[in-house]
Amino acid sequence: MAGQSDPHLSIFSPSEVEFVAEDEIVEIVPNIRMEALNMICGDFGPFFPQIASKVPLWLAVALKKRGKCTIRTPDWMTVDSDCLIAYLSVLLLYIFMVLDAERESPKEFQPLPFHYIEISKLLFDHARDDISDAYLVRSLIEDIRDVRFHKVETGLETISGRTHAVKLKNLSAMEVNIVRPFMVRTLQAFYKHDSPQMIQQTDNTERSKAQFGQLQIGQELVPSHCKFVIPGCQKLCSLQASSRHSISYS
Repeated sequence: MAGQSDPHLSIFSPSEVEFVAEDEIVEIVPNIRMEALNMICGDFGPFFPQIASKVPLWLAVALKKRGKCTIRTPDWMTVDSDCLIAYLSVLLLYIFMVLDAERESPKEFQPLPFHYIEISKLLFDHARDDISDAYLVRSLIEDIRDVRFHKVETGLETISGRTHAVKLKNLSAMEVNIVRPFMVRTLQAFYKHDSPQMIQQTDNTERSKAQFGQLQIGQELVPSHCKFVIPGCQKLCSLQASSRHSISYS
């Protein structure tokens, strides 16, 4: 399914990726009594005060905006302030451990929820008061996001003409959305310029130029099939910058 924001790049905009992430299930604690809600995607409820229920993120945000519930922070966003002293010597908390593991493993990505960037943004935007140590958690998630983006950029530098496939395990939806168009066009460019037909055509062109004296003496003879511009290369940084701007935490 191609993205609707830019059909030429076949990617989704950050807001479109966030829209998809709103179907993720979260836990809320209602403060009202409400009958079950019958939705196309399923039935949710009934709801009773102070009894936890699981609902899609979009429904949790809608109820939160109306003051009808609190949203429980996912386990991977939980930080216990009492353990910060212990953290200075041993990384015991999950979110700290993820950040440390990301930094220690330059070629591996730690398992995180597929929509961790979008979920955290929605919770910080609409349920910050329900998050314990919100500023600390936000800082840690931003650090994790930056480390992972840097590893993606570094990994792309290793792509060569002999690359037939790239395995990137544990990437999130936003990270895949940024990398996918660049990766596809890069490999397509390599395959196109390494094809036998392209090489034969290039050799014929070079011989024709030599016969008509169009090559200058001492000019470096580099086959033209080795000279090409990877489509989308210049757009990768701008895509990532726009994505980061769009998902920045207010």
